[in-house]
Amino acid sequence: MPARKDETMTFKLDHALAAELRRIPNRSSFIRNALLRALENACPLCGGDGVLTPSQMKHWNELMEDHHMARCSTCLEPHLVCDANQE
Repeated sequence: MPARKDETMTFKLDHALAAELRRIPNRSSFIRNALLRALENACPLCGGDGVLTPSQMKHWNELMEDHHMARCSTCLEPHLVCDANQE
């Protein structure tokens, strides 16, 4: 049995996105699933908002003192590499 949906939320979107969503047969299910996937993949540092607070940036800069960004040769996605593992 599906989970009970007991709250309605609304959001604003531009006309083009609204038109695309109207083409989807079950918009509510689509939007719920898209939100769940986005929450599962949210950045653990910024929480998915794309902006670091000054304190988060301080922690990030400290981390980057012994880490660097690299691109995976297999999937081509960027990822963190610990410099201590490079010795």
